[in-house]
Amino acid sequence: SSPDTGALPTRSAVYLGRVMHRRLRPFRHRFDYRVFSLYLDLDELDGLAARLRLFSRNRTNLVSFHDADHGPRDGTALRPWIGQALGAIGLSDDGGPIRLLCFPRILGYVFNPLSLYYCYDRAERLRAVVYEVSNTFGQSHAYAVPVPADHSPGAPIVQSQDKKFYVSPFIGMAATYRFRLTEPADRLSVLIRQSVPEGELLIATLTGERVPLTDGRLLRAWLGDPAMTWKVMGAIHWQALRLWRKGAVFHRRPAPPAQPFSH
Repeated sequence: SSPDTGALPTRSAVYLGRVMHRRLRPFRHRFDYRVFSLYLDLDELDGLAARLRLFSRNRTNLVSFHDADHGPRDGTALRPWIGQALGAIGLSDDGGPIRLLCFPRILGYVFNPLSLYYCYDRAERLRAVVYEVSNTFGQSHAYAVPVPADHSPGAPIVQSQDKKFYVSPFIGMAATYRFRLTEPADRLSVLIRQSVPEGELLIATLTGERVPLTDGRLLRAWLGDPAMTWKVMGAIHWQALRLWRKGAVFHRRPAPPAQPFSH
């Protein structure tokens, strides 16, 4: 069969790109590495799994997506969970598309520091973004942030959120996130600036180029970075060691938020 088996029009896609982190205080520290992300329309998951040989839902393959890696973490459908997140900010799920940007499982392993849910209404207007954050202690939390009603498609989305969930042992809880992102199109752009009372502390970006979600593209992405998901976890611990050696202050981990969503 063709290496691009499954090359049919879908809203889902692959983004080939890079992650960059730059710490600004009390010393400078920077790293970046290559990644690839899946952009999955939740309504297309079963169809993708049926059509593609190298992609599966809820079972191991070269590349797979498991519902239990996200949301309530119990393997149940994600749309009701997203509906609860929208309800927390006074919105309801009208059945419009929900598209998830995340790292895939590769040969059964994944760690997603950040997954993004782009929540649309039936008219394809973006209504909210849900930022699902995970730490290396097996905990996760989501920030539900509405998109202004007068947002123009293609224009940058600018949002902010106070930090409520412990992520890095070297960043305290008194912090604010500022997000600047665009709706995923031919290019992907996510910018996060984290500020503390002393000033801006961290800048993180995820950028990428869209390619079709096909067997051929998945195979090429994997061959270009076969240990990507292990690299993500390894890089977190390696950079933590480097920060500790530079003298970064350690912050103890508080109890996670009582509620699954902050807004």
